[in-house]
Amino acid sequence: MARYKDEQCRICRREGQKLFLKGSRCYSDKCSVTRRNYAPGDHGQKNKKLSEYGTQLREKQKTKAFYGVGEKQFRKYFEMAENKKGITGEQLLQILESRIDNVVYRAGFGASRAQARQLVNHGHFEVNGKKVDIASYLVKPGDVIAVRENKKDNKTIKENVEANHLKPVPDWIEKDDEKLQAKIVRLATREEVDIPVEEHLIVELYSK
Repeated sequence: MARYKDEQCRICRREGQKLFLKGSRCYSDKCSVTRRNYAPGDHGQKNKKLSEYGTQLREKQKTKAFYGVGEKQFRKYFEMAENKKGITGEQLLQILESRIDNVVYRAGFGASRAQARQLVNHGHFEVNGKKVDIASYLVKPGDVIAVRENKKDNKTIKENVEANHLKPVPDWIEKDDEKLQAKIVRLATREEVDIPVEEHLIVELYSK
């Protein structure tokens, strides 16, 4: 799947807010949004009024950036959300939250979603005792995501667990630092998705 390969901080500057794509750096004075709170490029400091379509598009692009998802997969998730009972926008966010790379990040095993995705792709995690190395794998209630036995001495994971020891974990995830595992108690509700996204704009965009 295609990946955005430019500097991640440029994404945050383009959206005009922190998307927390680079872990601890986003909380420091080195954050590009803090230092240069305007869009990248020669015309970045000019105020541009977005059209209705532009506003909807930026919301979709921002959500894709948050979760590190490409257009083709994002469209697939939207179609899945449309076919589920309930509010489409909320179902879309619930699906995105169910990605294993997001769960690894939420549980504090990854410093950022990008790092969590890399750890999953490199085969550091298992689900219900079976190795999973596909970051887009969708977990379900009852699943147990754990660091594989031969990866428990991984320096990066151990440092992340220590650094995030006091970091709040969503109520839909039951975390065990000693066992290096997280259990999915239930799927996330809209109130538990803390990213600043107006999902109804995405639904409006795809409904045109």
